[in-house]
Amino acid sequence: MHNDPVVFTIFLIFAAAAVFATFALYARLSLLVVYIVIGVILGPSVSNLVSETEVIRQASHIGIVFLLFLLGTNLQPQKLFHYLKQSTIITFLSCLLFAVVGFLLASLFGFSVKESIVIGAAMMFSSTIIGLKLLPTTVLHHKHTGEIIISILLLQDLIAIVILVLLPAELESTAMLTEVAKLGLSLIGLVLFAWIFSQYVLLKLIRRFNRIHEYIFLMAIGWCLSLAELARYIGLSAEIGAFIAGVMLAANPISLFIAENLKPLRDFFLVIFFFSLGASFDLAIVNEVFWPSLAIAVVFVLLKPYGFGFLLKRYGEEPARSHEVGVRLGQVSEFSLFIAVLALESGVIGHKASYLIQVSTLLTFVVSSWFIVLRYPTPIAVSEKLRRD
Repeated sequence: MHNDPVVFTIFLIFAAAAVFATFALYARLSLLVVYIVIGVILGPSVSNLVSETEVIRQASHIGIVFLLFLLGTNLQPQKLFHYLKQSTIITFLSCLLFAVVGFLLASLFGFSVKESIVIGAAMMFSSTIIGLKLLPTTVLHHKHTGEIIISILLLQDLIAIVILVLLPAELESTAMLTEVAKLGLSLIGLVLFAWIFSQYVLLKLIRRFNRIHEYIFLMAIGWCLSLAELARYIGLSAEIGAFIAGVMLAANPISLFIAENLKPLRDFFLVIFFFSLGASFDLAIVNEVFWPSLAIAVVFVLLKPYGFGFLLKRYGEEPARSHEVGVRLGQVSEFSLFIAVLALESGVIGHKASYLIQVSTLLTFVVSSWFIVLRYPTPIAVSEKLRRD
């Protein structure tokens, strides 16, 4: 029917997004929710206007890669180590708390021990995309609130990456220690390679041709995607490779130009990413797990703000800042969606457990992003008083 199904799909995604976004902004909803809803409506479960979701899903992953790359370009290595040191205890204590609560809730709803462990693990994390996308740039890069959020999210992402690497193995297998060791060695090797190449090749070329903006743009994309692919090849994730690529450029002034010019490209692919999440839903299974998912979502939307707030105050942060950070991190993560899909594909959990994670995650996206947009400064706030770029 359509000579070019890819172009037609892109047309559907962005035309529908433009229309629905208008209503969403009047309703003070996060645009991230809009993209997911559009995916459900246009995907196989409802209208089936977009039936080939696998290609879209693979392409959408580039948005996450660019997001981590741009985050890295704003974090010089010295600052990065400072952030990680600052929030290590808070991050690990909060992850432990959320994992235990998630495990107990899953067990209460009748899931097996193995499935409950995976569900608990998926509940540990907060959304990097919501946390960063709804944080004004001035707060993200120049305020202590931004430092806390970045450091917690970075540590959570590293923990999530370890889980994603270990999931295909049996949870009780002694080979897990070997996998962790291999992961550590791969990470060290990737960092060393990235530092040597960036110092002796990449940055020298950038300094030589820094007046040619098109060349800088191409080099930045090439460097980001090359290191992401190398990371994936050696057993890490593309996201961690892209993040390391960004950090290696952070000390150079050119990182500001790169970050500004790659934002539109990042946003384009992030729209597709959230659309693909919605399009992948099977509503028949969703109906079976909706009420347990709703219960879990309610628990974590309430628990996470108070959990983070309590821990931050306990370790010396101001009450108002602690509460704001807790609210901004008060949802489950897109990494939880990756865990749900990979665990299902690896045979570690069944369809119901996978969809429980996915539905509860998306419900927390809806409630948390809606509340943040209403209450705190964000780039997409409807109120002029709260809108901050």
